[in-house]
Amino acid sequence: MGDSMTYATYLAEGSGGSGAFNLILLLAIPVVFYLLLIRPQSKRRREQLQMQSSIEPGARVLTTSGMYAEVVSVDDDGIVLEIAPGVEARFVKQAVMNVVDAKGAEAADLDGDDEDDDASESRETEGVDLAKDEDADGDAKQKADKHSA
Repeated sequence: MGDSMTYATYLAEGSGGSGAFNLILLLAIPVVFYLLLIRPQSKRRREQLQMQSSIEPGARVLTTSGMYAEVVSVDDDGIVLEIAPGVEARFVKQAVMNVVDAKGAEAADLDGDDEDDDASESRETEGVDLAKDEDADGDAKQKADKHSA
């Protein structure tokens, strides 16, 4: 047992120099969390609140449920949206995700990431040929006839 106490004392004395490093590490972790997580999230929230407060009648919006609608009227706590010709529904302002222009393109890009928009546009323009090949269709019919006989 005397050896284990001496070894424990040795470890305690040897780690005395790293106390300053541990203190710096403990202070750096909350700063990193603030810079990488909390600050960008509060910035996005501030932009979202500013966008929701600037909604005016006549604007086209996208709701959080994915519906495109036109703003008919705006109150302090909510908005009235025309979701189809002659169909109006009342929503809270927080249900508006984006204000879009008349073409349906997003007017306010909240994430500020244009690369994703370019990638989605290129995916939309890519076409898939769904026409069946005549030979492949004939081979499939012949195989089906053989199995049914």
